[in-house]
Amino acid sequence: MLKKAAALFLVGTSLAMWVGCTTSSSLYLYATVPVSNQIVAYREDPNAGVLTVLAGSPITAGPAVQSIVIHPSKKFLYTANSGESDVSRFLISSDGALSEQTPRTPVGTAPTVLAMDSAGAFLYVANSGSNTISAFSISASDGSLMAVGAPVPTGVAPLNMKVAPSGNFLYVTGSGSPQGYIEVFSLAGGVATFVQYVQPGTNPYGLAISPAGTFLYTANTGDNSISEYSIDPTLGTLTQITGSPLGESYSAPLSLLVDASGKYLFVANEGSNNLAGYGIGSDGGLTVLANSPFGTAAEPSFVASDAAGRYVFVGNQKGGAIQSYSLDGSTGTLTSIATYAVGNTPTSIAVTP
Repeated sequence: MLKKAAALFLVGTSLAMWVGCTTSSSLYLYATVPVSNQIVAYREDPNAGVLTVLAGSPITAGPAVQSIVIHPSKKFLYTANSGESDVSRFLISSDGALSEQTPRTPVGTAPTVLAMDSAGAFLYVANSGSNTISAFSISASDGSLMAVGAPVPTGVAPLNMKVAPSGNFLYVTGSGSPQGYIEVFSLAGGVATFVQYVQPGTNPYGLAISPAGTFLYTANTGDNSISEYSIDPTLGTLTQITGSPLGESYSAPLSLLVDASGKYLFVANEGSNNLAGYGIGSDGGLTVLANSPFGTAAEPSFVASDAAGRYVFVGNQKGGAIQSYSLDGSTGTLTSIATYAVGNTPTSIAVTP
């Protein structure tokens, strides 16, 4: 269940790098494995979705490395080290090699989620141990981080976090009694200002925003539902869509992905070992795809895609594997390509833009 992915705090640290053989057209996929304090790395064939492990992978990362994001320049990669309460910065070479740049940047207690604006100007860190959001500006030259203001209190333990495509709003889901919250912050120069909170279903862990920034969705793990909201383009505030929340017939929805076209929403149902697929209507409402669900390995906990939206990648808690799927853009059908063992539970996946 969710607690497995959130409580993997072991200690270990080093600086590492590798060299892989590839071409300039290659994409790279990186995933965090907290229990082993490692990052696994693959070359993605952009024409087939096939993953090839890079020489030297996995590399040692920070203690209980939980979350990973890649800068839009493809030059920098950041990880949240929940066991050490800091963030690591890596340089990405043209062949996919990583080299960590020290010292690491201190943040709040037990950082578990990272989010970056689409321009790559600011990095936001959700600290689940201190219930705060830390903000940093990003140097365009070397990717170094500089704190922006003081950490912003959330009042609840952050579960997930996303920046709107416009870069003007930040959305944070958090646990709470009796169910949970979505908190809305406006962003100006990296400074987050509280705007609104709403209550979706119980334990809103999964969070996704449509590419146009018009709709927001949460996967409510505690009551097996999906909450649907429209986003005010000026204020960033959320309005629940008629018929929301949508009850699922599957167990423990944990992660969400809206595809690059904005036509489909995919839900990783950890308790049912599948991905449910939904079509997104013009009003943001969801309709189950005719050929949904799509089978996965045991306990899917994270779902991501490459920038082109042609391939979908799923991290599975039980058995420690990443699966790749091709996505049919005309129907939303997912077709399994291959499964890749990583040894332990992957908790976050990022693909070079």
